[in-house]
Amino acid sequence: MDHNHNDRPQTAIRIGIVGYGNLGRGVEAAIAKNPDMAIAGIYTRRDPAQLKPLGAGVPVYGIDSLPGHKDRIDVLILCGGSKDDLPRQSPELAAHFSLVDSFDTHARIPEHFAGVDAAAQAGQTTALISAGWDPGMFSINRVMGEALLPDGATYTFWGKGLSQGHSDALRRVPGVAGGVQYTIPVHEAVDKVRSGVRPQLSTREKHRRECFVVLAEGANAEAVRQAIVTMPHYFDEYDTTVHFINAEELARDHGAMPHGGFVIRSGNTTAQSGQVIEYRLQLDSNPEFTASVLVAYARAVRRMQQAGQFGCKTVFDVAPGLLSPKSAAELREQLL
Repeated sequence: MDHNHNDRPQTAIRIGIVGYGNLGRGVEAAIAKNPDMAIAGIYTRRDPAQLKPLGAGVPVYGIDSLPGHKDRIDVLILCGGSKDDLPRQSPELAAHFSLVDSFDTHARIPEHFAGVDAAAQAGQTTALISAGWDPGMFSINRVMGEALLPDGATYTFWGKGLSQGHSDALRRVPGVAGGVQYTIPVHEAVDKVRSGVRPQLSTREKHRRECFVVLAEGANAEAVRQAIVTMPHYFDEYDTTVHFINAEELARDHGAMPHGGFVIRSGNTTAQSGQVIEYRLQLDSNPEFTASVLVAYARAVRRMQQAGQFGCKTVFDVAPGLLSPKSAAELREQLL
């Protein structure tokens, strides 16, 4: 892996990474695989001296130094959370920087878009929100499926993978010392959809949930199990299995963050002809893959900004060719 950022081309797109958790580390790793990009700096709310980047010579700054760095950053990639960080940071920073975020609270995307768009239009920047794989790559495939097969139905399955939101909810249950939750598509449902029949599937029929829990000292296992499987919005509508394990097993077997899923469009072009489109992801690391998507969209954002396409954008507004480091001529010759 190329970790020395000083040998990048002069024309490299200069990326600022805002936040350095799992996603921020993934962005640093992804930039190492993209020779047309360089890291201008990592910006953190923590003490910059305490933060150790993966790469040699990658500068770390406090987030307060961003306003003074406008002339050394082409695109910011925001790696904070959708609950508290991005609703505040994205509009604030879009007034001064072109940026990409991974805002993933589906129901609040319209209001997030409006806030970021006002800031980006005023600042003449290009700000792309909700990049990643869902929202992001899965969204594109849902749109394509509907457009290509208007007479049809779209199905999205997630997993097998570790769900961060559900794992957080699980850890808040009294008596739980630690734990993770995996979302698992129900095979029969996936097979039914792939076969071309268009089933009506309930929430319970599409996914099941599997929990691995470390009990707190003196906690009652059955009470904890009941609290989990009856939890509204998270577990009550699913077949949920709870396994009790020890802290060593949790650390050894459940430290990775795999994920993935499918988008399937099942439709008909005539009564006799069924057509099925499928897009599938199988990820060893959810944050590293999400980061790789953000980095490709940062390249597109830079190009759109240079072309004067200001305001808030989503993945629906970006031509695929803009994601590639290759020129339009190279793409036509090699990939068309």
